[in-house]
Amino acid sequence: MPLAALRHDETSNLLANHWTMKDVEAIKRRIAELQLEHRGLDSMIEALGPQSRLDELQLRRLKKRKLQIKDTILLLQMQLVPDVPA
Repeated sequence: MPLAALRHDETSNLLANHWTMKDVEAIKRRIAELQLEHRGLDSMIEALGPQSRLDELQLRRLKKRKLQIKDTILLLQMQLVPDVPA
């Protein structure tokens, strides 16, 4: 998972794995920010679609960033789910 995509304070909180309500709200806010960025990249990729031959490198970079954001969102969402003993 791309922990590098998280801010330093988010990474240290994830590693500590104990939450306050303030932490939970910060994670939810960060998820919302990333989802917004993900949707924006989706629009940009769609707009570049017809011209993709001219901007192939840019298109690949956008798609890679979109996948990194998706991975980060999933990582943060998993941190919000409490561990359930099996």
